[in-house]
Amino acid sequence: MKIALQLGLIPGRSVADKVKWARDAGVQGIELSAFSADVDGLYKLADQVKPILPVCSVCGNATLDGRRGFDFLDPDPGKRRDSIEGSKAILGFCGQVGAAGQIVPPIFGGPVVPDLSPVLGVPELEDRLMVAALKQLGPWAAGHKTLFLLEPLNRYEQHYLRRQADGVRVIEKAKVRGVKLLSDFFHMHIEETDTPAAIRAAGRHVGHVHLADNTRLEPGTGDIDFVAGFKALKQIGFKGFMAYECGVSGSTANEKQKNLAKSISFLQRCVSKAGR
Repeated sequence: MKIALQLGLIPGRSVADKVKWARDAGVQGIELSAFSADVDGLYKLADQVKPILPVCSVCGNATLDGRRGFDFLDPDPGKRRDSIEGSKAILGFCGQVGAAGQIVPPIFGGPVVPDLSPVLGVPELEDRLMVAALKQLGPWAAGHKTLFLLEPLNRYEQHYLRRQADGVRVIEKAKVRGVKLLSDFFHMHIEETDTPAAIRAAGRHVGHVHLADNTRLEPGTGDIDFVAGFKALKQIGFKGFMAYECGVSGSTANEKQKNLAKSISFLQRCVSKAGR
C-alpha cells in the first residue's frame, strides 16, 4: 500500500516544490483535483508532477466546458450526457499518465429524479441510471487501462451511496470491467458500524482509498483505528494508493507543514504495524 497526497494539501510555492517536499517526506504518489482544473489544466499539472512522483489519481469531475459534472442521476439526459463525457475526458487523461483512476461521487445532496411509484421508486430509478452510466464508463476506463472509482459519501453530503455495500451493489449490477470502489476512511467512520469488516466485505471491488481522520483533518488527529483498517486492506490484497483528502491542522504554513509531516510518519507506522 502506497501513501499519496492531494497536490493542494502540500506546502510549497510551486508545483515542483510541493511534489519534491512530498517525495522527501516519503510520499509515493500525487492525486490531482478536477474541481478547479479543466482537462488541459490537468495535463499541464501532470507535466510538472510526473518527473518527480507519479500521478496516482484524479478526484472529481468536470464537463468539457469546465462546469462540474455530477449529474449522473439527473432526469435531464443532456446533463447526464455532459457528466459522462466529462468523465470520459478525465479517464482518458488518467490512462495517458498511468493513474489508477478517476474518483467520482455520482451526486451531491438529495434526489432529483421523480418518484414514479408504484411503477418505479426513486431508489430503483437511481440505480438504473447509475448502472446505465457505468455501462458506458466502465468499458471506456478499461480501454484506457484505468478505473472509474465510484465514491460513497456520508449522509450529510449524499443520499444515494453512503456505505461500501451500496457501491458494491451498483458495481455488481453493472457487470462491467473498469469500475471499482473508492473507500474513504472519513465517510466510513460515519456510515459503517465496522470499517474493517466493510472493507473485507467489499473485497476485490476496492480500487483506491482516501484518508482523513474523523476530525476531517490529517490522520492522527482523531480516533480512527487506521491499523485495523490497513490490516483489512492487506487481507483483501489491496496494494494501491491511499491518498490524503482532508484539511491540515495548524494556523500558519509552518505549523501545517510540520503537522502534515508528522501525520505521514504516523501513517507509515500504521502501515508497518498492519503488516505484522
